[in-house]
Amino acid sequence: MNSRPVRVRIAPSPTGDPHVGTAYIGLFNMIFARQNGGSFVLRIEDTDQTRSTKESEEAIYRSLRWVGLTWDEGPDVGGPFGPYRQSERTEIYQTHCAKLLESQHAYRCFCSADRLERLREEQRRMKLPTKYDGRCRELAAEEVSSRTQSGDPFVIRLKTPDDGITVVNDLLRGEIQYENTQIDDQVLLKSDGFPTYHLANVVDDHLMEITHVIRAEEWIPSTPKHIMLYNAFGWEQPTFIHMPLLRNADRSKISKRKNPVSLEFFRKAGFLPEAMLNFLAMMGWSMPNDQEKFCLDEMRSQFSWDRMSLSGPVFNLEKLEWLNGLYLRELPVNDLKARILAEVFREELVTEVVKLIQERMRRLDEFVPLSSFFFTTDVQTPVEQLVPKGMDKKLAHRVIRDLSEHLDNVTSWKSGNIEAVLRAYVDSHDDVNIKQVFMLSRIVATGRSASPPLFETMEAMGKALCQDRFRRALATLRP
Repeated sequence: MNSRPVRVRIAPSPTGDPHVGTAYIGLFNMIFARQNGGSFVLRIEDTDQTRSTKESEEAIYRSLRWVGLTWDEGPDVGGPFGPYRQSERTEIYQTHCAKLLESQHAYRCFCSADRLERLREEQRRMKLPTKYDGRCRELAAEEVSSRTQSGDPFVIRLKTPDDGITVVNDLLRGEIQYENTQIDDQVLLKSDGFPTYHLANVVDDHLMEITHVIRAEEWIPSTPKHIMLYNAFGWEQPTFIHMPLLRNADRSKISKRKNPVSLEFFRKAGFLPEAMLNFLAMMGWSMPNDQEKFCLDEMRSQFSWDRMSLSGPVFNLEKLEWLNGLYLRELPVNDLKARILAEVFREELVTEVVKLIQERMRRLDEFVPLSSFFFTTDVQTPVEQLVPKGMDKKLAHRVIRDLSEHLDNVTSWKSGNIEAVLRAYVDSHDDVNIKQVFMLSRIVATGRSASPPLFETMEAMGKALCQDRFRRALATLRP
C-alpha cells in the first residue's frame, strides 16, 4: 500500500450529461479519502475541444453536488495543485513530452490519417491486432529534424519495449501481466498540441500527488501504458484500484440504450440524493451485516476494499425505486413537500412551462393536464400512436433509433440545435418527410400528437428526459 497521505481524484469529461458512473466512482474515492483523512480532487478532462462545453462542466458540478459528493480541490474551488482543467495545462504536457523525446522514450510520427486507416483495414483483414506498425519509430534524426522544420504535421508516440512483460498490480485483482509486444505505441501528444488521455492522466496524477487511482475496470487495458510512462519519467506509481463496471440486467455494460444513465435524469425523476448514494454504495460493496439502507457516515466507518465484489453489480432500477421509497416515507411531511417543490416543480421549469402553454390555456386548472408530461418520467405511449400516418412499425423504429443517436450528440441542448438535427435527418433520408419526423418526435417526447412548440418543449424538458422518452419508445416498438 502507498505510504503517502491519501490523495484521490475523479476526472470526468464535460462532453455530455453527467453520468451515473461518475457518481459511483466518485463516491468510493470520496469515502476512501474521508476515511483516511485524505484529499478528494475533481479534475476536468476537457482536452476534447470539439465536444467539451462549459454547459456540460457546469452540469457536472451541479449534479455531483446534488447527489451529495463534495471535493477538496477542483476548478470551481481551487487548490494548491491547479489548474484543474486539462485545457489550461497544455504547456505542462508539451514540456513533459519534450522530456520523453529527449530520453528517447517517445518519438515523432509523421504518418497520415489515410495511411493509418489503410494499416488498420489491412490488420483487420488479416485478423491481426490493430496497432501502429512502428514505421516512424526508427527514422533517422536528420529526417526527423528536416520534416519538423518543414512543418510536416506529426504526433508524438510512446516507444513501448520490444520484449518482456509489464505487470499491473491491482489492489482488488492482484497481479495482471501484459506482453509488451501486444501494447501499442500510443499517441501521447496530438498534432494540434493537445495531449491524449494517457499522457495527461499520468502527468496530472503525478504532479497532483495522487496516491490511489480508483477508476472503472474498463481502464485496466490502458494501465500498462500508464505504467510505462511512470517508468519512463522515473516516477513512483500510484496504487491502482479498478472498480467493477455497472451492468444492465443482461450483464452488458450499463448504457443509455437500456437504462437511464444521466444524473440529471435521476434528479428530475424524483430520486432522493441520499437514496441514490446508498444505492451506488451497494454496487459491488456490502456492509458487514449486509444491511441495505445506510448513510455515508455508516459506510465510512465500515468501509474496506476486501468487501468489494468483482462480479459486476447490476444497476437494478426496481431496487433503486424500492430504496428511494424507504427514504421518502421517512421524511417529515413538510420536508417532503419542500423537496417536491424544489425538484419536481422547480421554479425555473414552471416558468418555462407557463410560457409555453399560456396561449393554449382557458382556465388555471388546465395547467396540469396541458403540462403533466414535463413533470414525470412515467409517460407510456401505445404502439399505434408511435407509428404516424405513412409509416410502418419498422420504419418508425428506425427513425426513432436514428434520431436518438443524433440527438445524443447535441452538446448544447437548445431548441435551434434540436431543430437542426431533425431537419438534417429529413434532408438525408428520402423515405421520410418533415411532417412525419416532427410528428413522430412530438409523440415520442410528449406522448401527445398536440403540444406546445416542439423544439422549445424538448429544450425545457431537458436532454436527459428526452433521451429516456426515446429509449422507452424504442422498447415499445422493438421488433
